[in-house]
Amino acid sequence: MRGEADFGPTARALTTMDASNYRRVPLGVLAPRDADDIAAALTVCQEFGVAVVPRGGGTSIAGQATGTGLVLDLTRHLRSILDLDPAARTATVQPGVILDELRAAAAPHGLTFGPDPSTHSRCTLGGMIGNNSCGSHSVAWGTTADNVRALEVVRYGGEALRLEQGAPQQGRGADLPGVRELIDAHLALLRTGYPDLPRRISGYALDALLPEHPGGPDPVRAFCGSEGTLAVVTEATVRLVEAPRARALAVLGYADESAAAEAAPGLLPYRPLTVEGMAADLVREPAGPLPRGAAWLFVETGGATPAEARAHAERILRAADAVDGTVVTDP
Repeated sequence: MRGEADFGPTARALTTMDASNYRRVPLGVLAPRDADDIAAALTVCQEFGVAVVPRGGGTSIAGQATGTGLVLDLTRHLRSILDLDPAARTATVQPGVILDELRAAAAPHGLTFGPDPSTHSRCTLGGMIGNNSCGSHSVAWGTTADNVRALEVVRYGGEALRLEQGAPQQGRGADLPGVRELIDAHLALLRTGYPDLPRRISGYALDALLPEHPGGPDPVRAFCGSEGTLAVVTEATVRLVEAPRARALAVLGYADESAAAEAAPGLLPYRPLTVEGMAADLVREPAGPLPRGAAWLFVETGGATPAEARAHAERILRAADAVDGTVVTDP
């Protein structure tokens, strides 16, 4: 074991909580240096029946980064960007890479990573994969599951696996613990019971492993959102997207929150970057004048030039059934 293990009270106290109100004191904390350290830890933990909690930035708000077993601190050593290919628009990262670090590395090439949670300055790619994080720009570029191409993972017990999109040998998910049994036992329900939601991020995406899944069974999509319960990520190859050079904002006013919410889906065909809502009680002292209304939609657009981004926002403004509206650009 090359990494550091700490079973002292200070290390345990520091990982007792995440960004939620949950408190669970772990058995100890391990900061692995590589995949071999993770495999060794998972082998020992399986032998003694100890639970394992992979931990990134600790930004989760439902206790996912806490547990009473062994916490794997993936941020101390496993935080390298291993490869960035501008032509292929991909990057290969270790799980402890902070999202803003990846975005900074991709920016000189005019690229970015699409999903952007509000914790982008401190959340890690490994944590985003575990949570299937979204962020405001998931309207344009999808969830984390939509932007992961391949994963190197280690199972409980120490076995290393590679999960790839469109890999037939992995497609059934049989190599992930318990997944095959779940699919076989609930096949009919999986085919009929999953809601058709673009941001469905809770629970196991077992429907991604069905033979009829578009593009074939996708073990990578099935893994995203599993919160470290199936295996521990050691490397991830992710998709990068082109970052618009210029942006504009259409601010649309509505009579109330319900009217704003009902209007939002009708704006999606115009391919905005974001659609965010806000009610008047959250904007007590605005820095500048807002359109008339008691609730607003803030719709971001992008383009190669400021004029193109503004024209895009103005098309949305004309199409929106809003009480009032305006377009804002950078000064």
